Amino acid sequence: MTLPAENQTQVSLAQSSPTVGTFRERDGALEWSGRQETVRIEPWGPDAVRVRARLGGPVLEGLPGALLDDAPPTAYTIKTDGGEGRLTVGALTVVVDAEGLVRFTRTDDGEELLAEERAHFWWPGSRLYTAVGNGHHRLEQRFAAYDDEKLYGLGQHQHGRLDQKGLVIDLVQRNAEVGIPVLTSSRGYTLLWNNPAIGRVELAHNGTRWVADSARQIDYWITAGDPAGAQRRYSAVTGRTPMLPEWAAGFWQCKLRYRTQDELLAVAREYRRRGLPIDAIVCDFFHWTHLGEWKFDPEEWPDPAAMVRELDELGIKLVVSVWPSVSPLSENHPVMEQRGYFIGTQYGPMAHADWPDKEVASTVQVAFYDATNPEAREFVWSRVKKNYLEPYGITAFWLDACEPELKPGFPENLRYWAGPGLEVGNLYPAENSRTFYEGLRASGEDEVITLNRSAWAGSQRYGAALWSGDIGTDFATLRRQIAAGLNTALSGIPWWNTDIGGFHGGDPDDPAYREVMIRWFQFGALSPLMRLHGFRDPGMPLGPEMTGGPNEVWSYGEEAYAILTSYLRLRDRLKPYVLRTMREAHEEGLPVMRPLFLEFPGDRAAWSVDDAYLFGRDLLVAPVLTAGATQRTVHLPAGARWTDAWTGRTYEGGAAVTVDAPLERIPLFLRDGAALPIAE
Repeated sequence: MTLPAENQTQVSLAQSSPTVGTFRERDGALEWSGRQETVRIEPWGPDAVRVRARLGGPVLEGLPGALLDDAPPTAYTIKTDGGEGRLTVGALTVVVDAEGLVRFTRTDDGEELLAEERAHFWWPGSRLYTAVGNGHHRLEQRFAAYDDEKLYGLGQHQHGRLDQKGLVIDLVQRNAEVGIPVLTSSRGYTLLWNNPAIGRVELAHNGTRWVADSARQIDYWITAGDPAGAQRRYSAVTGRTPMLPEWAAGFWQCKLRYRTQDELLAVAREYRRRGLPIDAIVCDFFHWTHLGEWKFDPEEWPDPAAMVRELDELGIKLVVSVWPSVSPLSENHPVMEQRGYFIGTQYGPMAHADWPDKEVASTVQVAFYDATNPEAREFVWSRVKKNYLEPYGITAFWLDACEPELKPGFPENLRYWAGPGLEVGNLYPAENSRTFYEGLRASGEDEVITLNRSAWAGSQRYGAALWSGDIGTDFATLRRQIAAGLNTALSGIPWWNTDIGGFHGGDPDDPAYREVMIRWFQFGALSPLMRLHGFRDPGMPLGPEMTGGPNEVWSYGEEAYAILTSYLRLRDRLKPYVLRTMREAHEEGLPVMRPLFLEFPGDRAAWSVDDAYLFGRDLLVAPVLTAGATQRTVHLPAGARWTDAWTGRTYEGGAAVTVDAPLERIPLFLRDGAALPIAE
C-alpha cells in the first residue's frame, strides 16, 4: 500500500535532503522506498525478520548468504498508517518511520531492542552506500549504542574478551581468527549480518556500525528473545548440525606430525597396550605425494588398507588431513587450471601462496581450488573419494588452511565463482566443508564430521567442527580460549576444540610446560571435542621432512601421565552425556559449551563470567588458568543448587565460592542433583 501524499509525515529541514518515503505491503513483506532506495522487511521464522536494503532498484534475490533458501512459516501482521510502517512477528515488532529509519521493539511492552541511528543530522543517514563501481558499494549500517549492553558471538577471536562491547572486529578469515557475523545482545536480540563480504563491525560506545567493503545490498536477520531461544531460532534458519558420530565424542590423538605409517601405528598400538581410551588418530599434512593430489605417498604409507584395517580392529578412527591448495607439481593442477576450478585473480597469475612440496628444494606457488564453484567441489571430492574413501573406507577429514591461507592476504585480488573476493570472501570455509558433506552424503555415508580451521555462518549444517587454530602454549593463551570457545558457541558452531597444550612449541621435558599441559588437558576433556595436538619442541623447519617432538600422554613424565590418563578415562565415562548434549545441538541448536547466562539469563553476574562455562545443561566447568594455582574462585549461577563433583559439598547459587584445585583437579559442579560419573 502506498500512502497518499497528503498523509505523509513531514521531516525536519535540518537534513540536507529530507526524504518522505512510501510504504507498501508486497508478497508478505513490508517495503519502504525513498530516493532510489528500497528497504524490504519480511518475516523469517518465529519472532524474527530479515531486512534487506538496496540503492538503485528492488532488493536482489539469490545473493550468497548464510540463510537457508526457505524461511520457516510464521504468522505476522503488517500495518501502514500514520506515516509509519509496522510489522509484527510474535515477540518482535519492527517500526519504520516516514524517513526510512528502522526500529526493533518487543511486541509485549514496546521496549526498544535496537534502532538505526543517523551518523549525523545532516548527512549521512543510518545506511550509507559509497559506490565502488559496477553496482557494488561500500556499505555501512549504523545502529544506536546502549550503555548497559553486552555483546557476544562474532565467531572465534584471540583477544580474550567474552563481552565484545567496545571492540572493532574484522570480518575476515585468518588462522585462529574466524569471522562469523552473528551477535547476541544482553538486551534480548540476536542479529546475523547475512553478508559474506570482507569488512568489520565496530561496537563502539557511541554507536554500532557494520561495514562491508564491497557488496550489492545490506542484508541482515534479527530475532527477539533470550539467548537460548535465539540459538534455537538462529540454527533453524541457518541449518542445524548433524548428529555427532559416536567415535568423535571420545579422544583424538595427533601431533605435528606422524611421518610414516609405522610411526602412526606404533602410537595407536601403544595406547591400546596401555589400556588407554582412544577413539581417533590423525594423519597430518605432507602425507601426500604432492600438495593437491590428495593421496598417500607410497614411500611413507606403503599399505594404507592394512593400516586402516588394523586401526579398525583397535577401535580407532583414522582422520586424514586434506588441504584446499594445489601445487603446480600436482597431477591435478593442469586440468583444474584449464577447467577454471581455481580461485581466480584480478591481477597476476592464479597463485595464492608459496608452500613447500616434495621433490623441490624451495617453495612453489600454489593455487586454491574455488570451493564456491559446484563443479570444482565435485572434482575435488572425486579425487578424495577415489584416493581415500573407495579404497580404504576413510570418511573423516581434517580441513586445514581453509580460510583460505593466502600469502599475502589480499582478498580484493581474488575472483570467485560466486563473486568478487571482497563481496564473498568469507564464504570460503563453509563452502569447503560443503564439498565433503555433500560428497559423503552422496556416497551413502550417514555420519559426517570434518575438522576445520575456519568457518562462516551456516558451516554447522555441513558437519563442520572448528578448532582454534595455531595458537601459543602458555597460560595466557589457555585463558583466552575460554572466551573464544564461548563466542564460537554463540555463533552457531557447537563442535569446537583447541589444540590441547597449544600449537607453537612446548617442551615436554619442561616442568613449567607440563603444568600448562595438565591444566589444558583438563579443559580439553570438558570441551565439545577432545583432541591432543601441537608442534612440540624440538621443532624442524617447515617442509616435507618435518616432524615435531613427542606429544602422547606418556611424553610428559610420570606425574603428568597419571593425571592425563585419569582425564582420558573421565572423558570416556562422560561419552553418553556428551552424546546426549550433542543431540540437543542437533535437534534444538543449543551449543555444547555454554556461557552461564545461556541457562541463567536472570542472573546479572552470569553475563560477566568469562573464565567458566556450562558443559551441557548439568555440568559447570571452572578451568584453572594460572600457573601454580591450587584454589579456584567461581561464580555459581542463581536459580540452582550446585554440588562440588569431587567433594559432594552443596552450594546455593547466586554467589562466588572458592574451592581447592590441586594439580590433579579441575573444579566441577553438578546442577540440581545431576548424577554424572565424575569420580573414577
